[in-house]
Amino acid sequence: MVSKDQTIGGLICLVCVVVGVLYTIGLFWLGGNPFDWGLQFWLIVIPVFIAFVAVMGIGAWIGWTMATTPPPKPIEEITSEIEEKKEEEKVEEKPVEEAAPETEEQTKPARKRRSEK
Repeated sequence: MVSKDQTIGGLICLVCVVVGVLYTIGLFWLGGNPFDWGLQFWLIVIPVFIAFVAVMGIGAWIGWTMATTPPPKPIEEITSEIEEKKEEEKVEEKPVEEAAPETEEQTKPARKRRSEK
């Protein structure tokens, strides 16, 4: 099932792609012969076109990411998993057994043992 966020992301992606394509078509194919335009016009058109297409591309990328990212788990499910893990850890804990008395050699730090050799 598709979540609300995924639907919105899909719509954002679709709208950005359609607007970018329509802008390109309207600018270059419906605007007359581009070779008749003067140099001053091209100096304005190219940077604006690149910026607009970049913004539409970023919008489409954000929409695509929203549409393809799975929805997060509900909070209730996450908290129940954490509680289950805590219960499992309690069950797995074993009672502490009395340790055998350590010898004097085992209680010395490693450096002291090396220096005595």
